[in-house]
Amino acid sequence: MSLDTGVCQRGKWSRMIWRRRAMVALAAAFALGTGYPCFADPQETTPQVSAQDPDYVAGRKALEAKNWTSAIKSFTSAAGRNPSNADVQNYLGYSYRKSGKLDLAFKHYNQALALNPRHRGAHEYIGEAYLLKGDVKSAQKHLAALREICSLTCEELTDLEREIASYVKKSPASRSPR
Repeated sequence: MSLDTGVCQRGKWSRMIWRRRAMVALAAAFALGTGYPCFADPQETTPQVSAQDPDYVAGRKALEAKNWTSAIKSFTSAAGRNPSNADVQNYLGYSYRKSGKLDLAFKHYNQALALNPRHRGAHEYIGEAYLLKGDVKSAQKHLAALREICSLTCEELTDLEREIASYVKKSPASRSPR
């Protein structure tokens, strides 16, 4: 065995040991719940593009203030300039849902999902809108979609699970569509 072969063998062993350690560390992180919470598409949102749009920024501020009318106005303007932004469509749906206009909410959630079928927020919010309408079956379809998108868990999945469980727990008499 030449000196070169020995160095090559040590390099292979070193890489193999490093890979095993990395795999063990990754497995431990998942077991402890400190790994990545969700493996959805990394390009799920467009924060850089959206942050540059003054109407998008104003819409977000209106959402935080729970001023649904102002949010709808701002997001509608943002959508006029960037109709292919799934986040804008999702927030329009959210604003319409919060203002009690479910038909318009569904329209915008569906547009967001047509633009990005893996948009976690749109799946969560449309599921919640279906619960307001009393349609548990449709809400559960979006829950199933979130389970497929999120390999482990993600906030949207957890939130929609909680909302569906809360809805189902209520007595039939208290389940009136809003």
